[in-house]
Amino acid sequence: MRCPGQDSRYWRPGAIFEAKCPKCGKEVEFFKDEATRVCKGCGHRFLNPGLDFGCASYCQYAEQCIGNLPPELISQKENLLKDRVAIEVKKYFGRDFKRIGHAMRVARYAEEIGREENGNLAVIIPAAYLHDIGIRDAEVVDPERVSNIHGEMGEPVAREILSRLKAREELIEEICAIIKDHHRPPPDNGKDFACVYDADILVNLEEGQKENPAPADELKEKIEKLLLTPGGRKTASKALGVESQGEG
Repeated sequence: MRCPGQDSRYWRPGAIFEAKCPKCGKEVEFFKDEATRVCKGCGHRFLNPGLDFGCASYCQYAEQCIGNLPPELISQKENLLKDRVAIEVKKYFGRDFKRIGHAMRVARYAEEIGREENGNLAVIIPAAYLHDIGIRDAEVVDPERVSNIHGEMGEPVAREILSRLKAREELIEEICAIIKDHHRPPPDNGKDFACVYDADILVNLEEGQKENPAPADELKEKIEKLLLTPGGRKTASKALGVESQGEG
């Protein structure tokens, strides 16, 4: 059975229409269920401007329904993933609003730092939401070593969530690698890891300031010493109200 939106038996007037090629302006005929078409005038392939990609951006059967997904839709699908991960994190922590709030703030700063560093936000933001997902299990297993083991314990939990959300396997591997080591940067840590790491450090510094405020010079020193990226230091300096001494 086909999706009713793509089944021609349910089509109405306007299901076949013309759209201008964005390259040469020539009219190109589209059927409403076609993802892309090639312009006969210039050979440019472009997305169907009338196709609703809403369900295709998360449906596991999208490729069966409308054929091979164009790169633009794959990007949209991964962009939507972060919102669905955020929902899963909230469901997982339930009424533990402190941890939910921490995850949300880390994700927000990770996105800001990721944009500064030109990182892969499809990896950075979900990893930021999920970075502490193993902390409850770690508290049960070994309360004295929570900070040391919760990354490793969170990896399988994150993997299950991402697999259930039909994330690409390559994406799952990158995100889980960040979660596993987010408290101990490996020597070969990449840009995406560094963005999540810096965001977590920044939120921890913010939380520390609320409980035990430190003077500006001490904060500056911590920013320069602890954060890995120029974008992280810039974002932290702004968030904490101090000036960073090094942007390079």
